[in-house]
Amino acid sequence: MFDWYQLANKKEDKMIQIRRYLHQYPELSFEELHTHEFIVNQLKQWSCDITEPVGRNGIVAKFNGTGDGPTIALRADFDALPVEELTTHDFKSKNDGVMHACGHDGHTAILLAVAEIINDNLEYLNGNVVLIFQYGEEMMPGGSQEMIDDGCLKGVDRVYGNHLWSGYPTGKIYSREGAMMASPDEFSIKIQGQGGHGAKPHETIDPVVVLAEFILSAQKIVSRTIDPVKQAVVSFGMIQAGSIDNVIPDAAYCKGTVRTFDTEVQQHVIDKMEKLLAGLAVANDIRYTLDYVRGYLPLHNNPKSYNTIKTAANDLNFRFNDSELMMIGEDFSHYLKVRPGAFFLTGCGNPQKNITASHHSPYFDIDESSLKYAVSTFLRILELEQVIKKS
Repeated sequence: MFDWYQLANKKEDKMIQIRRYLHQYPELSFEELHTHEFIVNQLKQWSCDITEPVGRNGIVAKFNGTGDGPTIALRADFDALPVEELTTHDFKSKNDGVMHACGHDGHTAILLAVAEIINDNLEYLNGNVVLIFQYGEEMMPGGSQEMIDDGCLKGVDRVYGNHLWSGYPTGKIYSREGAMMASPDEFSIKIQGQGGHGAKPHETIDPVVVLAEFILSAQKIVSRTIDPVKQAVVSFGMIQAGSIDNVIPDAAYCKGTVRTFDTEVQQHVIDKMEKLLAGLAVANDIRYTLDYVRGYLPLHNNPKSYNTIKTAANDLNFRFNDSELMMIGEDFSHYLKVRPGAFFLTGCGNPQKNITASHHSPYFDIDESSLKYAVSTFLRILELEQVIKKS
């Protein structure tokens, strides 16, 4: 077994430098032109085949081995969020209203370090390593499906991904067999009634009351129509109607999200929402529209690949734990529908360094000492997969 931790530790200063540079110049999903160019220029230093653009703006780097080992893909995303950074770092975002508030700058630095260490050890490459640098993870439809459609998984046997996670402590690796992350769907509803004077409600068809009735009834979809052992969430994040206190408006609007781990449960929620709205339309003489957008697929880890991650972390003497079920979405799930593989989380939270802010917060940060743990885990996975081995 290689001493991957020590090899990763030697790259730590460079990783931090790259992460901080990317952090200063974040770019929104599907707009990552400078970041794309930076990654390509880094990859050109090493003996890998570079394909770009893959999909709209992705990059694939392939290291070709001489043995009969498998082809394993590793993925990192590199887009940022429309968030105004409020940290006090001297390397804080220089792009107003845009911030790496989810750790994708760290993900890119991690995968570039993996590339450099592989390049330093090409004589031990028994299989092939495909490094996927993905754009647009934060915004549906996401970049993963476009990259898959453009062939990024061609010839790949298994695929692994990582996410830095501030909710878990630095030095710990987390994953979960089977379902791990949910499908993050979005919906918007318009209730069309007939407005009028607030003193004469009988002459109106009040869309506000109907929308309120729908919102309350929708809470029973999860609590009373879904098996309690099957998780689902229906949440309303926006309600809008009218502009003055004594006028009943013509229409009322709402937006929300549905989170599920199972496509059958997902369809059940959609069907129930439609039935509720159709019933309210008949009972109240209103018209409605329901715009429902299915989000990324739920993320399900392959059991064998999950065990590979678990073994890798334990072999490295990291503290492996099973992740909790998460209602967040992650478009790495699309890779896992095409090839077996698994996703893991690398803890990057550290209360002693005041690094506790949640993802997507303007105060989000990572403990940069976490980067080497992810690099080490990726490389040990490649060794366990017989892609890298000593002759």
